[in-house]
Amino acid sequence: MASTPPGPPVPAISQEHPHSRGYYIRSVIAGSIGNMIEWFDWFVYTTFAIYFAGQFFPKGDTTAQLLNTAAIFAVGFLARPVGGWLLGRLSDRKGRKAGLTITVSLMSFSALLIALAPNYATAGYVGAGMLVAARILQGLSVGGEYATSAAYLTEVSKKGWRGLGASFQYISVTLGQIAGVLLLIILQFLLSEEQLTSWGWRIPFVIGTIAAVAVFCLRRGMHETDAYSALEKKDMHERRGTLSEVWKHRKAAFLVFTLTLGGSVAYYTYTTYLTSYLVNSVGLSKEDAARVNFVALVGFLFLLPLGGYISDKIGRRPVLIFFGLGTTVFTYPILQGMQDSPTWLWCLAFTLIGLTFVAGYSAVNAVVKAELFPTEVRTVGVAIPYNIAQAVFGGTASYIALALRDAGHENYFFVYVSVCAAISLLTYLFMRETRDVDLVGPTATTATAATRVDSHT
Repeated sequence: MASTPPGPPVPAISQEHPHSRGYYIRSVIAGSIGNMIEWFDWFVYTTFAIYFAGQFFPKGDTTAQLLNTAAIFAVGFLARPVGGWLLGRLSDRKGRKAGLTITVSLMSFSALLIALAPNYATAGYVGAGMLVAARILQGLSVGGEYATSAAYLTEVSKKGWRGLGASFQYISVTLGQIAGVLLLIILQFLLSEEQLTSWGWRIPFVIGTIAAVAVFCLRRGMHETDAYSALEKKDMHERRGTLSEVWKHRKAAFLVFTLTLGGSVAYYTYTTYLTSYLVNSVGLSKEDAARVNFVALVGFLFLLPLGGYISDKIGRRPVLIFFGLGTTVFTYPILQGMQDSPTWLWCLAFTLIGLTFVAGYSAVNAVVKAELFPTEVRTVGVAIPYNIAQAVFGGTASYIALALRDAGHENYFFVYVSVCAAISLLTYLFMRETRDVDLVGPTATTATAATRVDSHT
């Protein structure tokens, strides 16, 4: 009898025993690497904005040019709810692997568009138009990426360790930011400011394009999660990823919105807006501002798994309350303190304090949101309210800050951040704990029960 020819090799990650430690570690790493590249492409826009802001608009004052680039940055956020709906629906109906593969494809193409965009002197507003188109594609991509990677990392993590496992969602986000800032520091060392402004700023977008193609190949070899595989065995295909099914869990969706509101504003304040703030408001050099951002993000990186681990031991709510209370009370003195002590060491110290509080949100926000929904709408249920909150609050944070600075009332922005954090704090105080939700079992009743507000908490 003729022997059957061997088939194509199975990726190493799929050969792991489905409940071995190596299986969990490899799955988390595979899910995190792609997420890191996605967010590298998303964040290098703001990281390098101080160099290319004047390339796509008529000559004017620096703040006006930064306002234009911040407005385009916000456009990407407006596309995120649409991406969350479309790609979240795809992930709930076709699997987490399918959704993650599509998101990185969109990101690769958008990074290429930015890399090739002509400046204003060459083609007028054509380059700015390409920036807008690229940011819309990036918005669609990260709109689906966040919720799909949150669902994937939460579902693939072992129960009792989901907080730690899902913390790698923001660890990989932060690694993407760190990579962008580190690249900026390297290019500042290798190139003159004139070279960076003229053409050097395109380098990160070329790198992002190539890296995204590599991630596309990696994600094609990923395996599906146990929770989604269990769903495949049930006769629920028509309910997966539908808005009508999400509406049944509208309390959970509202919780995701309010959970995200304060966290998104604080996160973008202390990360993406920070470089512009340190240069334009505090008075640091571009090089010192980049160094502060880089060192602070490295410190933040180590706080995230700690927050996830603590949430596995004591619950998600105490960690979120730590963020809400700290950010509400200390944002004003932290940001004002940078202006009162405008040295890079003091600015670094203040930034690290702010990011310590933000870690309380970032470490657990992926897992707590995923735990609020059943498997059949876990991705789209998180994606829509999360991305709406990001579009309204996170995406406009830089623009609001710059507009208030331009109007001579920058301290109003400090108050704005504190108020947003206070609104989320109220949610954390009255929500139920989600740590013990069963992601594979009877999801609809269990997850919905976790969303009820406990007036006695």
